[in-house]
Amino acid sequence: MSPRSTLAVRTVPALPPWLAHALRAQRGPVPWNAVVRGALAAGPLLLVSVLAGRTTLGVVAAIAAMLSGINDRPGSRRASVRRLGTPALAGAGGLLAGTGAGDHLGAVALTLVLTGLGLLAGGMSAIGPVASSAGTQLLVGAAIGAGMPLPETGWARALAFLAGAGWLLGLRLALPTPGARAGDFRFDGERAAVAGVYEAVARLLDAVGTAEATARRAALTAALDHAQDALAGPRLRRHASSAAERRLHAQYAAALPLAEAATALAWAGEPVSRRASEGPRRLAAAVREHTPCGPLPAPSRSAPALRALDDALLRAADAFDRGGGGDLHTRRRSAGDVVRTALGVGGREYGMRVGLSFGAGAAVAQALHHSHWYGQHTHWYWLPATAVFLVKPDLGPLVSRVLCRAAGTVLGALLFAGFAAVLPRPEGLVALVAVCGALIPVSTRHFAAQTTVVTVLVLALVMVGGEPQASVSRIGETLLACAIVLIAGHLPMPGERGGHVRARLAAAATAAHAYLVHVLDGSGDRAARWTLRREAYRTLAEARTAISLAAAELPALARRTEGTDEVAALLERLVDTTTACAVHLDDTGRLGHRHSALLTELLAELAAHRERAVPPVEIPGRALAG
Repeated sequence: MSPRSTLAVRTVPALPPWLAHALRAQRGPVPWNAVVRGALAAGPLLLVSVLAGRTTLGVVAAIAAMLSGINDRPGSRRASVRRLGTPALAGAGGLLAGTGAGDHLGAVALTLVLTGLGLLAGGMSAIGPVASSAGTQLLVGAAIGAGMPLPETGWARALAFLAGAGWLLGLRLALPTPGARAGDFRFDGERAAVAGVYEAVARLLDAVGTAEATARRAALTAALDHAQDALAGPRLRRHASSAAERRLHAQYAAALPLAEAATALAWAGEPVSRRASEGPRRLAAAVREHTPCGPLPAPSRSAPALRALDDALLRAADAFDRGGGGDLHTRRRSAGDVVRTALGVGGREYGMRVGLSFGAGAAVAQALHHSHWYGQHTHWYWLPATAVFLVKPDLGPLVSRVLCRAAGTVLGALLFAGFAAVLPRPEGLVALVAVCGALIPVSTRHFAAQTTVVTVLVLALVMVGGEPQASVSRIGETLLACAIVLIAGHLPMPGERGGHVRARLAAAATAAHAYLVHVLDGSGDRAARWTLRREAYRTLAEARTAISLAAAELPALARRTEGTDEVAALLERLVDTTTACAVHLDDTGRLGHRHSALLTELLAELAAHRERAVPPVEIPGRALAG
């Protein structure tokens, strides 16, 4: 390469964050089990309804199956009950409410009701991912109920919606995972999640003393969060009821001291021998293959963290042999905590944005509908339903969502216009619905691809239900929704700017404070310590996600959260240091000079950010004494 070409490569400007995010796609293996479920969900439901002469109910059931397919992510069967079931219940409730409002209210009153539902759903979305999905389906159901004229009553539509989502959930619970042959197939998701924790510990140990250690520690946090969620799904009994499940609980609990020791070693930054990671890898294989772990290689015991690692390996081997169950070290949020989150600064910001966008979308759609801009068809739900997917901040940066939605809708509408011209009706459209259902789990890797598949699927559904070809109007409605959400997303709102990000960061600071106080108080309750440690790292990961999404907004929005990434980095260093302190205190009974000095430095830096992001994490001075 010539000097001139080298210079040219070096001076190519980087893409702005808002555009780079729109072009970024997730990677990973094809989830064939979810593909199979998608193929068996919406298409067969629609086929049965057509054959039974209840096509419109089949359309509603297929829409529910499609929405559940979007939420059908990797994980345990038990966790999928909450992940798929809770949004489905909310969607059925929204469909019932929307149908009642659409049948009995005028345009102005209906708009006010839908705006109120938007405020409610937006506040719900701040609670967590499952609540966010529930809020989305609540509003989509309300828009469909109010804007899709169907001959059935609201109760019949709601039951059809639940049947469609329940069918996909039943497939999720009943079908075995392809290629999984070890142990009870019902716990394949839990087994893979727990094995992933041990693999993440081993990878972190391999990276100790290198520049990759920070990223590997974050990956370990993600693996622990995933395993905790997989094992902590809803149950009829308080504790695990089968031997296989109790063994998995014990294996997860045994990974926590290993993760703690590995984090302390990464904090120290001194490379360890390759032998240190062999034990966790053997434990990962034992979990995955459902076999005894056998003898484990012992690492050197030359430092407190290495001694903690060796002790944790011994305890893990004993837990694998006994398999008597273990604490998941989770703290359930009370109803008061949930309500405070929904009504807090983050929930209010969500609610106002979502309510404004959804209400404005419904108002514009009804105005166009009553002015006969829609022509012969009367389905005006597309515009407000599109606004729902665009305005939800947890689905990605605003401009990225708008660009992807617009591009995906245009491509999907054009593709469907071509399919509709050549496919026989209704059998060809039913087959198209089945194919799109199978593609949804793969398309969720990029919002534009997901929008393309969903657009084709929905247009096929409504055509089977009796609506004429509507590709052109769908494009126009989508572009209108994009404009509405862009305006609503940049309007000044009362309260603190960037409230959702700051609320997440404040929660992370509170969790870090509780963890540090517990460790420095010298409590011997390790179970409580691991619970606080898990909560500290989980809230930090949630704050990091919110910060990265906010940073990819247009500069006018991204400026609202400036400085929060620095505070998150300081909190991560504080929690890592607290973990190292816990291991050192277990071994020596007192803090080392390096630990005390770094804690004092970190707390001082956090205090300096008091006005910029979150209140500082304050610890009494006596806690740092000798």
